[in-house]
Amino acid sequence: MARSPALAFLFEDNSARLAAVPPVPVWDLGVRVFHGLLILAVSVCAATGFIASRDWLGLHLLGGEIVIGLVVFRLVWGQSGSTYARFSTFHASWAAISAHVHEIARGERRPHLGHNPVGAAMVLALLVFLAGLVGTGVWALGGVLKQGPLAFLASYTSGLTARSIHNLLAIGILALVGLHLAGVAFESLRVRQNLTRSMITGRKPGPDDEAEPRHSARPLRALLAMALVAGLVVPGTVALSARPGLGVPAGATDPAYARECGACHFAYPASLATQAVWHSLMNGLDAHFGENASLDAAQTASIASYLDLNAAEHFDTLASHSFRLMNPGDPMRLTASPGWTRLHRSIAESVFTTRAVGGKGACNACHQDGATGRFDPQRISIPKEALN
Repeated sequence: MARSPALAFLFEDNSARLAAVPPVPVWDLGVRVFHGLLILAVSVCAATGFIASRDWLGLHLLGGEIVIGLVVFRLVWGQSGSTYARFSTFHASWAAISAHVHEIARGERRPHLGHNPVGAAMVLALLVFLAGLVGTGVWALGGVLKQGPLAFLASYTSGLTARSIHNLLAIGILALVGLHLAGVAFESLRVRQNLTRSMITGRKPGPDDEAEPRHSARPLRALLAMALVAGLVVPGTVALSARPGLGVPAGATDPAYARECGACHFAYPASLATQAVWHSLMNGLDAHFGENASLDAAQTASIASYLDLNAAEHFDTLASHSFRLMNPGDPMRLTASPGWTRLHRSIAESVFTTRAVGGKGACNACHQDGATGRFDPQRISIPKEALN
C-alpha cells in the first residue's frame, strides 16, 4: 500500500542516525527553570480559579504574582539568555510558519535545534495571554474586591467586565497549553526526538544546518534588569495598594448604632442594605422581627441619618451590590436575599445552626472583617467546631 509523503516521517526510522549525533546544549538553565516554575504557577492558578472555593483566593493571587514575575523574567532573558533563549532566534513570521507547515505536509523531517516557527509563535502567544491574564486579574481584583494597586481606580462594574475577560483568557490559556502539549508530542514523533526530555536536560542532538550564531548567557545583565524592574514596580504597587478603594468611603461605625443594634445581634455594616431597607427597618422598630426594639426619638433620628448616609447606594463594593436586590417574600432580611443565598450556597445549613456560628446573621463568626463591610475572601474562616 502506497504511503502519503506527508505521513512518511511516521514510518521513517531515524533512531540509529540520531543516536550517532552528539547532543549539544540548547536550553539554558534560565529557560528550563522558567518552564518548570511556569507549569507549577499556572497549575496553581487553574486549580484555585476553576475548582477551589473563594477562600483560596490568596493562593490564586500568589500564583498570579509568580506568573507575572516569570513573564517579566522571560522578557529579560529573551535578551540576555543563551542563543536559543533569545527572541532574535524566534523565526515566527507568517512566512516562516507557512514554510514550516508546508515542510511537514511534504513529509520532510528537518529538526530545529531551537524552537521551530510554530513553537516560537506558541511561546510568544502564551506570553501575551499570560500578561493579559494578569492584567485583567489585577483590574478585576481592584474593581470587585477593592484590593490591589488598581482598587483606587477600578469601579465594580468595570471589575466585573475585567473578570469576564480574565475567565475567557484563562480558558484560552488552557487551550494553548493543550495545543502546546499536542505540538510537542507531534514534533517529537515527527523528528524522532524526545523534546520533553530535552527541556529537562537542556540538550538536543545537533547541530543542524541552520544553527544560529552562538550567544553566551548574560546572567548579571539579567539580574540587574530584574532588580531595576523590581525597584520600580514593587514600591509603586505597595503605595497604590495602600490607597482607599474607589467607592469605599472610609468612616467609623456610628457608636450609637453599634451599641444599640449590636446589643442583640451582629451590627450589620450600613453598606449591606439600601436606603429603602434601612428606612423600613428604622420605621418599624416596634415590631422588629418579632421584638420591640424602639428607641427614643433622638437616637432613632441619629441612627437613621447614619444609615442613610452609609447605605449601599454610597458604596461600590461586592457586598453593597450583592444585597441591593432583596427577596420579595422576606424583603427586610439580608440573609434571605438572592445575593446572600448565592454567596453561601456551598455551605451546609447545619453549619449555621452550630453554637460556634450562631445563625445565618452572625457574619463575624466566619468573616474576620465582617464589621468593615468588605468581606474579603482571604479573611473567611469557618470555625472548626462548626465543620465537625
